Amino acid sequence: MAAADRPLVKPRPIYLNLFAIRQPVPAIISILHRVSGVLLILVGIPVLLWFVDASLASPERYAGAYGALTSWFGKLVLLALAWSVFHHVLAGIRHLLLDIHLGLDLAPARRSAAIVLVVALLLTLACAVRLW
Repeated sequence: MAAADRPLVKPRPIYLNLFAIRQPVPAIISILHRVSGVLLILVGIPVLLWFVDASLASPERYAGAYGALTSWFGKLVLLALAWSVFHHVLAGIRHLLLDIHLGLDLAPARRSAAIVLVVALLLTLACAVRLW
């Protein structure tokens, strides 16, 4: 019997609500690793290039860029970028360790994911304390 001719045992959902699905911590860390990489590319590189350009152009443009980055919004952007760097590096190291078959079992994988999450947040908190 062809797959199209078989009756469905239970109806398929019309849509998949991704917010209702409870993801395990390693999956969340993996998703955040991708998010942090995109944030670094789309926000971090342009901000870095803008600041370097302003610092090389003139003292006035440097002062303006420095003032923008030390405002409350600039500090939030820098804090988000700091979290992105910390999380991306730590999750990348975790993925490299998984690639060489260290920590592949369920308990160590969950533990390493939790460690990445906590350490990245603690490092970001240390940066926040330093910024303000």
